[in-house]
Amino acid sequence: MDTGRIIFLNGTSSSGKSSIARELLDVLDDGVFFHLAVDAFNAMRTKRELGPAELESALRRTRTGFHRAIAAMAEAGNDVVVDHVLSEPWRLRDCLAVLPAENVLFVGVHCPLDELVRREAARGDRPPGLAALQYELVHRHGVYDLECDTSTASPRACAEQIRDFLPHRPSPTAFMRLRGLPAPAAPREPAGGAPAEPGVSSPPTRGARRTPSCPPPIGG
Repeated sequence: MDTGRIIFLNGTSSSGKSSIARELLDVLDDGVFFHLAVDAFNAMRTKRELGPAELESALRRTRTGFHRAIAAMAEAGNDVVVDHVLSEPWRLRDCLAVLPAENVLFVGVHCPLDELVRREAARGDRPPGLAALQYELVHRHGVYDLECDTSTASPRACAEQIRDFLPHRPSPTAFMRLRGLPAPAAPREPAGGAPAEPGVSSPPTRGARRTPSCPPPIGG
């Protein structure tokens, strides 16, 4: 059984990740994709009020379980769209440890801070200042396969950009580079001496942004 593909959307609250994920389920036509959102896992929690320490422990367990649920779905052959907020270094480290790095398309979802603040106030279901608190944290690892800006492109346009880029995702992937894994070996020349047929690598979708090939190390 082949491991499923993982489209991993990372951005602040109100950046548009969930809207892009919903559009991806509509435009992706070469598999059966499931949207796994960290907010959906948080919503499963008991409704009784928790103290600060108990809540912090529950949230960490929730996110730890969320990462392993993603891995289990992919291991079973399911294609997955992940909607997450990597605002703490351990979350990314844990994802790098448990997800199949070669099958992850890591997408940075960006939006200017003033627009995030406007969206947060308009939606009314997020604590004021949440997006601003996360703004300097979620993208500090600095490495993606693809990035999009929801202040200049609609969720549908971002989803189509991701769909078109997916067959041409780079090797090594961003997750492989962040883990320090080497790229798969290039085809060797056959014994007869004739050059092996090279693999075909299509260019990324027009407007797609690629990240530098040398990522900084992940801090503690």
